[in-house]
Amino acid sequence: MTPRLVVFAGLPGAGKSTLAARVGTALPAPVLAVDTIDRVLRAHELVEPRPGVAAYGVVAALAEAQLGMGQSVIVDAVNPVAAARATWPVLSERTGAALRIVEVWCADMAEHRRRVESRHAAAPVNPDWEQVVLRMAEYEPYVGRRLVVDSSAPGDPLQGTLSWIRD
Repeated sequence: MTPRLVVFAGLPGAGKSTLAARVGTALPAPVLAVDTIDRVLRAHELVEPRPGVAAYGVVAALAEAQLGMGQSVIVDAVNPVAAARATWPVLSERTGAALRIVEVWCADMAEHRRRVESRHAAAPVNPDWEQVVLRMAEYEPYVGRRLVVDSSAPGDPLQGTLSWIRD
């Protein structure tokens, strides 16, 4: 099978990291999370003029290395704007990997807020609800082929997501 570059996108607390981890286990494929890289950069006091840009670059470089070895890879990132999203089609073309975008939403706003607030309470490095609402306002509509998953809908989205990725 051609390696897959599977990119999960969506707001913090939407459920993308949870689904990405489950897909990574099922395929199996490494999950490269922009948030993890960003936290490590900050922990080492590596600051940048445009926060998050370096983390996306590191994830893209790691993904390219895996894809170059013929391995599928999963990217877990908010991908809020077209500029951030532009990396993935270029990487897919350069490596010959099949690109699959999975955009995760939580249509139930009360549930989304509950998730964000519980994550923030457990680890204050996570954004609070006010920060997520600000990101909602900046989140550009996704254009192009993708699977949209509502994580608040009844049922388990794993099998449908895996089918779409393997297609």
